[in-house]
Amino acid sequence: MSSPRLRHLALALLAGSLAAGTAGGEPSRGVSNGVSNGVLTGAANRAVALVPSAPSFEVPAWAFPHQAPPAEPAADDKTVLHLEGSMQGFTRAQLADLFFTPDWFPGSHGPLPQVVAQGRKPDVNACGYCHTPRGQGRPENASLAGLPAKYIRAQIADFRSGARRSAVPLGSVDRMIAVAQHASANDVAQAAEYFSRQTLDRRVDVHEHPDAPRTRIVGYVYAPDPAGGIEPIGDRLLEVASDIDRHELRDERIVYDAYVPPGTIARGRGIARQGAAPVPACQGCHGPDLRGLGEAPPIAGRSPTYLLRQLVAFRTGARAGAGAKPMKEVVAGLSLKDMVAVAAYAASLEP
Repeated sequence: MSSPRLRHLALALLAGSLAAGTAGGEPSRGVSNGVSNGVLTGAANRAVALVPSAPSFEVPAWAFPHQAPPAEPAADDKTVLHLEGSMQGFTRAQLADLFFTPDWFPGSHGPLPQVVAQGRKPDVNACGYCHTPRGQGRPENASLAGLPAKYIRAQIADFRSGARRSAVPLGSVDRMIAVAQHASANDVAQAAEYFSRQTLDRRVDVHEHPDAPRTRIVGYVYAPDPAGGIEPIGDRLLEVASDIDRHELRDERIVYDAYVPPGTIARGRGIARQGAAPVPACQGCHGPDLRGLGEAPPIAGRSPTYLLRQLVAFRTGARAGAGAKPMKEVVAGLSLKDMVAVAAYAASLEP
């Protein structure tokens, strides 16, 4: 853990009390995340309904934060926002436009294919809007940078056929399914080739600690509660947009903070390197240091929230394409605690 974050968490621990309620004066920005004994309280504590193929596995609601989206800004909103280090400026309306990719650092990559920059109205959103211009992604959207083009094309085909969906209904996944159903073969090919040539930056710092900052939900991510405080981590994996303003500006340079219980990374390392009968070692397919091997995608340094959701999707049958069969056999032997450990370990590695 970096020293500034250590100091931040230490101060919260010394405070010794949990803040209650939602952020004062900002009820529309997020939903407070109440916790008791490390378990989400209220509706968030209930297990999500399961798909019939895995009746013994309960999908944890805490792995799928989401709230109703705020009202979109008026199309004529001329308020220009800026990001430190960028010469660009975008209006609130542009930042809410699914057919516009806010490209804060256009000099950091080559020309964007049209489908990445603007999409194709009315049904194909700009790929770069959700996945960011260089494919860095966010916890709720895949990091596409460096994935094999063939793998990306296969996932689009699975979204289109219905073989890939979310274990819990999410608007972000519903939009991806709609895009896949309307994108042309040329759209898919151009986007896949472009993103496969990008390099993934380090996007997350993984911290092991029995406590985590108290959070609220903003859109599809957790953000620190402005009221401060801490909460027990329990058995969760909690990935936080520590700078929620940069997240909302769609800054692809932001580094997220993921909190897991002590011992989680070592547990994940053991499974990834040696396996745990009957589960084979992850690196057998994903390669040394989990940077990909053959048709198996790289998973090192990617969002642990996203990785955990995919393991849950394999387990529940929400991912059921031809390429999912090997993973379905693997996750059948993993507990939720194991999945959290593997996701945290993979995320802790350099991309």
